[in-house]
Amino acid sequence: MDPGKSVLSPNQRERALGALAESEFDLLVIGGGVTGAGTALDAASRGLSVALVEMRDWASGTSSRSGKLFHGGLRYLEQFNFGLVREALKERGLMLEKLCPHLVHPIEFIYPIEHRVWERAYMGAGLFLYDTIGGAGAVPRHKHLSRKQVLARAPGLDHKSLVGGISFFDAQVDDSRHTLELVRTAAAYGSVVAPALKVVRLSHDDTGAVNGADVKDLESGNEFHIAAKTVINATGVWTDALQEMAGGHSDFSVQASKGVHILVPRDRIDSEVSVFVRAEDSVLFIRTWGAHWLIGTTDTPWEQGLDHPAASASDIEYLLRNVNRVLNVELGVADIDGVYAGLRPLIKGKEGATSDLSREHAVETTVPGFTTVAGGKYTTYRVMAEDAVNAAIADLQSRGLIDTVANSDTENIPLIGATDLAEAQTRLQANAKSFGVSSEGVDHLLKRYGSMVGELISILKYRPELAAPIAGEVAGGPGYLRVEALYAVTHEGALHIDDILTRRTHLSIETPDQGLAAAEEVAQIMGAELGWDEQRIQIELTHYQDRVAAEREAHTAVDDSGAMLARNRVPDIRLTRV
Repeated sequence: MDPGKSVLSPNQRERALGALAESEFDLLVIGGGVTGAGTALDAASRGLSVALVEMRDWASGTSSRSGKLFHGGLRYLEQFNFGLVREALKERGLMLEKLCPHLVHPIEFIYPIEHRVWERAYMGAGLFLYDTIGGAGAVPRHKHLSRKQVLARAPGLDHKSLVGGISFFDAQVDDSRHTLELVRTAAAYGSVVAPALKVVRLSHDDTGAVNGADVKDLESGNEFHIAAKTVINATGVWTDALQEMAGGHSDFSVQASKGVHILVPRDRIDSEVSVFVRAEDSVLFIRTWGAHWLIGTTDTPWEQGLDHPAASASDIEYLLRNVNRVLNVELGVADIDGVYAGLRPLIKGKEGATSDLSREHAVETTVPGFTTVAGGKYTTYRVMAEDAVNAAIADLQSRGLIDTVANSDTENIPLIGATDLAEAQTRLQANAKSFGVSSEGVDHLLKRYGSMVGELISILKYRPELAAPIAGEVAGGPGYLRVEALYAVTHEGALHIDDILTRRTHLSIETPDQGLAAAEEVAQIMGAELGWDEQRIQIELTHYQDRVAAEREAHTAVDDSGAMLARNRVPDIRLTRV
């Protein structure tokens, strides 16, 4: 691994575009979400030459709109899917203990009990399995609590029907930062990576095998060809469209399901611990997220456009109705600071399919040179990536294009921010005050950047004024620093305001104005680094302001079609530039 290759600077992107156009790769991965990024890392760490492309920004789809948990899925125990739970809990343990402990942290939940005997026995038995069938020891075991103990820790819960509770742990993650760090780690292992590249067609050789893709650079409008011996389709809800380009027959398709979350300030719910409750037709997590409670999710079929899923008034009302059922002080729309919607790529078998779709994800090579990985959950991205690369290698070997390739070893490969983490922490704590960073700021930076925090400190050495908070933050807020906005451009590949406010930070959902005040300051910092003139700065600002207005309008729509109509007025800025 070469950490120097992990820097996603504007110059790096230009070099990557040249390499993509001029080289032939063993493997082209399409899709820059967590599965695609994990696939690129898996393949590159085995010694394959890898290209990774993404249509918009890294993690701009489902992977920045998840429930932000690494968890086994208690509900799968009820379905007797013990294998899936075991697999997911193993992955949770790897993330907490080895692969990215700076980004993934234990989070405690209380499950409120309303039925004294059967409910405690039923949930207790399930949580016993949750503690033992996988990842044991990564988090504390569950504990039974009396009514008095529950209310001492969560007095904001409704007292009337409460008879007790059970405490248990899962793990929380900043999904978009985790995916970004996967991309950077893949680049450190030699993957050539570039965002804002849209696949417009797949190419085939004389035998009908897929041998690359024609892509359009959405920043410049230029088109060029990427040559590859095989292609992996890791595009999530866009899977079917790419499959059509490849041709052949797939035994499954992807159905999008919408999940909506809301954020409310921490003082709106009187509790020191997160809460797990049953909703009308699923479960609901009320979890701590910095200065907010993150509440979700919904699970409804989505039949609208895929680029910009939008929450409707009905989604928001569903979440409020279900969370208010367990609170003694009800929440209302006025309490909400942020809302986001994401799409789950659920697999469904086609009529006459013979493939085994009993697992949460599926991998299939439908034509030579083209492998699809779809479905699954964020927690098991590493397993999905390994399966996809194994299938692609089998395809390459069947056609005599490569010899023996090493087995996957990603369960032993920490992300770049996890290397030398203890040393970085000691160094930062010793020097932070001289750069104007508080003890709270030290904790904030370590949890977001891990051992890469030294790169931010190097910037502060010459630009100490960037240690100040970004404008627009609220008291008790996340404390993002101006240096983080600059670093997002110089090291993390951010090209537009939305990249920083929505994915490098979460100001778009963590501030009551959805980041509008911060946008002004971020635009100036980005513009100075990227060479924007005042006209370009105003274009970027206007687009972000319009995006916020469109989302707010969508949240007042009664149903999905109305929400989509409102939100689609302002597509991603990359899709409007060329």
